[in-house]
Amino acid sequence: MANIVTRIWKYLQAALTGKFNELADPKVQLEQAIMEAQEQHRRLKEQAANVIANQKQTELKLDRAMEELEKLNANAQQALLMADEARQGGDEAKASDYERTAETIATRLIAVEHEVEELKSLHLNSAKATEQAKNAVAQNSAMLQQKLSEKQKLLSQLDQAKMAEQMNEALASLSETVGRDSPSFDEVRDKIERRMAKAQGRSELEGSTVESRMLEVEQASRNVEAQQRLSELRSRLGLAEAATPAAEANAEAGPGSEQTDAGEGQTAPSEG
Repeated sequence: MANIVTRIWKYLQAALTGKFNELADPKVQLEQAIMEAQEQHRRLKEQAANVIANQKQTELKLDRAMEELEKLNANAQQALLMADEARQGGDEAKASDYERTAETIATRLIAVEHEVEELKSLHLNSAKATEQAKNAVAQNSAMLQQKLSEKQKLLSQLDQAKMAEQMNEALASLSETVGRDSPSFDEVRDKIERRMAKAQGRSELEGSTVESRMLEVEQASRNVEAQQRLSELRSRLGLAEAATPAAEANAEAGPGSEQTDAGEGQTAPSEG
């Protein structure tokens, strides 16, 4: 049962993480990644500083041990010299005291020598660790600088991607229906073309009816009467007749057409 619960929990974590990454803003995630890299570099530098500090402390201890070792050597030699001088002077008791002092110094000398050897080994290891820490900081610093330089490039690519996505959405909205309350461009165009075609069809139907023909005949009769009245006025005023389109057409047709037109012209005033 515990294994099932654990598996379900891990599954939910993975699902929620994937959903979050899908909905999260890449710009914010990029800033978070840069901040995390900077924080990691800070921690690495702090660790490297601790390693370097340990080396410095080891160096100080080694220097002090070397100074003490040199001092003990000198004191042991001095104690032996003084014991020899006391023995030569016949003071055996004093000579024995100086020899015991020399033995005590020699015992401390041996301990310091061991300490110096250990400090030398520790200093060598700490020097290697310091070199590795410096190299790690340098490499991580180069990687951080590379990430910072790529940051602007990625932000620019992100802006280009957003612009391309918006352009694709705009183009898609011209040919696809976004929603019930938002028709597409093609739908609106088809609707306008249908109305225009329907209006043209009605105009053609209205133009072919009997009423429209009667209106045309009535209008033609009025035009004939108007031309006759103008001819009478020109005759009274002694003006020449103006060339009408019908007369020009008869002139182009030939003499027979002119006689017919003339006859019609003479007949018209008698009817008046």
